[in-house]
Amino acid sequence: MTNPRTEGRSGPAIRTAGLVKKYDDVTAVAGLDLTIHRGECFGLLGPNGAGKTTTIEILEGLTLPDSGDVEVLGMRWSDEAGGRALREHLGIQLQETQLAEKLSVHETLSLFRSFYERSNTVDEVLDLVSLGEKKKSWVGKLSGGQKQRLAVACALVGKPDLLFLDEPTTGLDPQSRRQLWEVVERFKGQGHTVLLTTHYMDEAERLCDRVAIMDHGKVIALGSPQELIASLGAEHVIDFALANGGSAADLKPELEKLPGVQSVRLTAEGLSLTAAELHMVLPALMAALQKRQIALASLTTHHATLEDVFVSLTGRQLRDA
Repeated sequence: MTNPRTEGRSGPAIRTAGLVKKYDDVTAVAGLDLTIHRGECFGLLGPNGAGKTTTIEILEGLTLPDSGDVEVLGMRWSDEAGGRALREHLGIQLQETQLAEKLSVHETLSLFRSFYERSNTVDEVLDLVSLGEKKKSWVGKLSGGQKQRLAVACALVGKPDLLFLDEPTTGLDPQSRRQLWEVVERFKGQGHTVLLTTHYMDEAERLCDRVAIMDHGKVIALGSPQELIASLGAEHVIDFALANGGSAADLKPELEKLPGVQSVRLTAEGLSLTAAELHMVLPALMAALQKRQIALASLTTHHATLEDVFVSLTGRQLRDA
């Protein structure tokens, strides 16, 4: 049997081919082909219902696919012996982790450490997640950010080669988020692999070497954050709303002809333009509105992001249900 700790680093950490999972009439995963390289942080992005969680659960061995092939660290969950061996080499942090509140941080990690043949020491993991000063504290006394870091520590205590992080920073304050980012970066810096799902685009751009955007159970875009943003063909996005009930739909064809405008999209609030050169498009936009005697209710600009890529591909916001 292949040992993921000694196997050559050239093989993929995860490979899926034709992966399908249905729930009654709903196809959650629709023929997914995916390869995640060893040593990279890979982001799986998409709105709720895109199939991310089902995909992650299949990769973690928690859900059986209806069809398709899955390899994790060169082994298959369908092989009973391979499944037992795989659990020794994976670290899993779920969206919600319920830990015994009357155990101390040290006791909790000692319990999780006992599940593995090989493991980090409790103190090593506490140092990694910056919880050393809380080792004697009850879990129930920790803050939300500290509990999240403890959940990641439980995933790290078994010396995993592959770490699954399912929206690890949802609901955390900015400081706690940055602390968890540092944990992920240190783990990846040791040559390990991370599979991350997140709704925060700054998080994906900071941590991920590559990202896959999923929708309706399929990957609709794949590449580095920089490559995907560049695929828009524009560096800037202009969002604006019209005052006094102006018709955004009537204005759209005219705006599409403005110099420097790459694309125009109707939104719930008004219109969204992508542009390569902001200084060229903004004066042209204002002149077009003035010519039609249309007032603005609001206008904002920002650099193109991964969320703009997703909206461009699907017409949906990343955080839509």
